[in-house]
Amino acid sequence: MNRLKEKYLNEVVPSLKEKYNYKSVMEVPKLEKIVINMGVGDATQNSKLLEAAVNDLAKISGQKPVITKAKKSIAGFKIRQGQSIGCKVTLRGDSMYNFMDKLISISLPGVRDFRGVSSKAFDGRGNYTMGIKEQLIFQEINYDDIVKVRGMDIIFVTTANTNEEAFDLLNGLGIPFRK
Repeated sequence: MNRLKEKYLNEVVPSLKEKYNYKSVMEVPKLEKIVINMGVGDATQNSKLLEAAVNDLAKISGQKPVITKAKKSIAGFKIRQGQSIGCKVTLRGDSMYNFMDKLISISLPGVRDFRGVSSKAFDGRGNYTMGIKEQLIFQEINYDDIVKVRGMDIIFVTTANTNEEAFDLLNGLGIPFRK
């Protein structure tokens, strides 16, 4: 069993159950999925950039990304409907816990001048979004193989009803929030 999943079951569940007076263990909020999204706006001019982003995301997540397409045309950005403009991966189960463990214990502490992630990025329904400026923080990415430095969004989707419950859940799992 994964280290983070064990921590959730043995430490986080009892503390949340006590704090919020849940009657059942099933009421305790849990991490449902992690979505990693990488926008590749310049793929409109050069399709190799999208390919490189897909390869990077596959290395980071250990799963094959889905290519996202534009829902509607936007003339200002030179985007047509149906055009490929990014890629995303949805992680669930063990792969989700493995990725989160790697993110918390290896990738984020490796960032220079890292003081913690913002605690203001909750959406009101118990989901948390974290932006990363470059894919180089993950050790799977080789600096020499990079076509272009890109950022990505990591969305933690929980079953929590409020931001406070989600904050306590993610804090308990070990996400380093700013003090």
